[in-house]
Amino acid sequence: MTDLPAEFAPRLIHWQRHAGRHGLPWQGTRDPYRVWLSEIMLQQTQVSTVLAYYARFLDHFPDVAALAAAPIDEVMALWSGLGYYSRARNLHRCAQAVVAEHGGRFPATARELETLPGIGASTAAAIAAFCFGERVSIVDGNVKRVLARLLAFEGDVGQAASQRAMWDLAQRLLPAEVEHDDMRAYTQGLMDLGATVCTRTRPRCEACPASELCEALKRQDIARYPVKARRAQRRFERWWLLFAIRGDQVWLQRRPAPGIWAGLHAPAVFTSEEAMQVVSPADWPSRWIATDAVAHALTHRELQLLPHWVAVEGVPADWVGEWVSLSALASVGLPAPVRSLLSGDWATQVLDQ
Repeated sequence: MTDLPAEFAPRLIHWQRHAGRHGLPWQGTRDPYRVWLSEIMLQQTQVSTVLAYYARFLDHFPDVAALAAAPIDEVMALWSGLGYYSRARNLHRCAQAVVAEHGGRFPATARELETLPGIGASTAAAIAAFCFGERVSIVDGNVKRVLARLLAFEGDVGQAASQRAMWDLAQRLLPAEVEHDDMRAYTQGLMDLGATVCTRTRPRCEACPASELCEALKRQDIARYPVKARRAQRRFERWWLLFAIRGDQVWLQRRPAPGIWAGLHAPAVFTSEEAMQVVSPADWPSRWIATDAVAHALTHRELQLLPHWVAVEGVPADWVGEWVSLSALASVGLPAPVRSLLSGDWATQVLDQ
């Protein structure tokens, strides 16, 4: 790795102002609530997916006080389908902390912001830079890739020591003297460069404002960076979902935390068909409807969901959960595949059996 290129920051600022993204709904604001909401939603989620959720959230919760006062189930229902549901739980906890501990105003420094639930170092830096002009760098996954290529950074970005070194380098690359708007352009530029030019595959080096400075490009070895020796192994699991239907209601249970779909509502989940059948009371119909398996990909896990449907009068006394009207599902936090299944054409088969 060579010396840090002093030209990087001014080039990035100029590029962002002329070629970066400017039409996103969370841009052009210094409202920490809106910036924070967008940053949390954009974690491991595509911009195209976030757009509709962001607008819907602001319609329901226009400010941090409204979000803090909302029931968690209402928050989870609006988040349903966006994935990584711990973000929604932390979003709610953070809003409550801002209201209770900071009088409804977000702290103005990255160090203080990082003490709030669900706000990590990079998110804190983004809020502080965008809203308060603090001279502090973000280092999310996209930025790590940009800097690793720019500097031919040989450290394993999955290791804690390398991550600390990357943070130090990112801070040293910041423009030396900046106005508030310069920090906004620089921070947004890092995001834009990683998202639209210096992409994981097929990077558009010809469109990069830092191509002449990029050590990985000079070495013709872009694909090597960022270095990440350890890759998380994906596990495959089958889950049997038992949808108990009573008239126009479905039995749902709140999923435990921690774990997949924590805090959301779902039908009874079993890890084998035998375990599912063991719980069947004597007065339940002997014929259940099995519908097509559903593939559901998570970060480190591949799930195969096997839905089974049964029309019943009641559920075992020791089941913890509640009957929920099918017409009320829009206000219930459901995992995306469960919501999709409940909106399908299963009803005729189940209710006519």
